[in-house]
This record gives sequence, C-alpha cells and structure tokens, in this order.
Amino acid sequence: MAGPRHPVFVSGAALVQTEKLQTFAFSVHWSDDSDTFARRSWDQFRKLHKTLKETFPVEAGLLQRSDRILPKLPDASLLAHWGRTGRGLVRLRLLETYLRALLVVGERLSRSPVLTGFFAPQPLDLEPALPPGSLVILPAREEPLPGPRDSPASCSLGAPSLRCLQPFSTQDAWGQPFQARAQEALNVLLRHPSGSQFCASRAFEGSQADELSVPAGAHVCVLETSDRGWWLCRFGGRTGLLPATILQPDGLGTVLSGPWLHLGADGGEDREGEARNFPKCPQAKTLPPTVPARPPLSAIQSRCCTITRRALRRDPEGQGPF
Repeated sequence: MAGPRHPVFVSGAALVQTEKLQTFAFSVHWSDDSDTFARRSWDQFRKLHKTLKETFPVEAGLLQRSDRILPKLPDASLLAHWGRTGRGLVRLRLLETYLRALLVVGERLSRSPVLTGFFAPQPLDLEPALPPGSLVILPAREEPLPGPRDSPASCSLGAPSLRCLQPFSTQDAWGQPFQARAQEALNVLLRHPSGSQFCASRAFEGSQADELSVPAGAHVCVLETSDRGWWLCRFGGRTGLLPATILQPDGLGTVLSGPWLHLGADGGEDREGEARNFPKCPQAKTLPPTVPARPPLSAIQSRCCTITRRALRRDPEGQGPF
C-alpha cells in the first residue's frame, strides 16, 4: 500500500439513531480500492466545514467571493413538519451531495489531511455492534412518490441479492426440488458462516506471498477461521491470510450490506458484490466455488427472524414443516 490514500467517492448509506444520538453513515471508497464506513454526527460535519473554511480561506471565498469553490453546507428546513427521522433523512441526502462536491473541487482540498482525516476510521466506525436500541433507517433509492419537494422517503430493509455463478440443484425447506440457473438473481435470507463480514481494526501489511495487506477499517470477507491465529480471507479481489487479532465483526457493514453500496460516480455496478465477490486467481476459471454443506432445517429456522419463520410455515399444501 504505497503512498497515502484519499477518499474518491462517498455514498449515503443510512441514518443511525438512538434515543439521544443521531449519526449519518456513509460508505467511503478509497484510492487504494478499499471500502469503509464512516459514521458521523451533524455537529461533526459542521465542524468539518468550519475547519475547511479556516484552512482554505481562498477556496472558501473569504478573501474574494469570486474565488470560492468550497461548497456550502446546507441544512434541512425547520419549517417542514418532518419530525426527527424525516429531517435526518433529508440531511443525509444533503450531506451526500455536499461530500461529493468536496471530492471534485480539486486535489488541494479533496486530498487534504483535513478531509482524509475526517473519513479515516474512528472508534465509532469500528464498533463490532451497534449500541442497544439503535434504529437504522435506509434511504429510498427508487424514484420518490409524488409529494412536497424535499420530503423524506422511507423503505424497508430488503434481502441482499446475489447472482448464481452456475446451475445448481438442491432441496428447499420442505424437501422439494430447488433449482437455480446460471446468472439468476437470488435473494439471500441467510449467509453461510464461511463468508462472514469482518473489518480490520487496524492496518496490516503482509510480508509473505500468501498474506493480504489491508488498511484500517477495510471490509474483509472471512472464508475460513482457524485456532492457529491466521484466517483465510478475501479482500480487494485476492484471497489470503490475515491475523485474527486485527479482525472484528463488522456491525454496521453487516446491516448495510447490499447491492446499492459503493457505487462509482458513473453509477456502475456494485464493486464488492460484483468485481470483488470472487478471487481473481487462475483457479477461478477452471474450478467452481466449493458449495458448503447444507445445514439442517432446525439450524436454518433457529437463525431466521420471526417474519421468515412465519413465511416458512406457509406451504402450498397447508402442511408446513412444524
């Protein structure tokens, strides 16, 4: 990982709020092709804007108004009756526009230590779990329904969608045939533990050919754990070993994993779900991915939420597995 990295693109991921605190979660794509989450409060964004104005007075137009290239930090109107959550969603969208504008005003500002340090992983971003009672609200990505301008939209947390690499046959929860065609999109209700999402609590530089190098806060997919202290992981299109001591559960990343995160500025496909989902190694072209053993029905049901368990009880014959 030569040279200092800098953020190249951000995307508003979610509004995370507790009874006392409201934070805005952003997916950050870095110049080293890694992705992290940054969760900041509204006051922290206001402090960032103030620091940028003090550090770059020319770009802020403090000396001459016509020289200003620093975007303004807008806020949601206090006159609209949105409530706390509605106003937070509007702020999330405004902040996304503001941050994207910051990243295209020029390298002097977009690569400055002020902005890079703001997005650098902080203890709040590396927490293995969200605080008890946290409410995660996702912004709507589809076209909003007709309504007042700047009115907030809501959406439900849907199942992530993955694409099948090759034809596959198995049995469903009722023992009936289940088949998937190549390139068919599938909604994932449960993830096999061999593909757990973790994040790096600190940066690590590999010294051997079979070791990975990761920056702090990077999302890492753990393929296999071991009691020897080194885990087999996938990161940045490569598969290799990382010390287990630097890995911890990616609390926010697990909740927000979905095909709409880490989109490039051109609106391209999801970087993690597509380009990095499988290691780019010579064997990937000749050997199909190993299919994990299907867990027993009781294990599946024990990990399902209440809504999913109710859905499993409904079968066409009226005789569920329970």
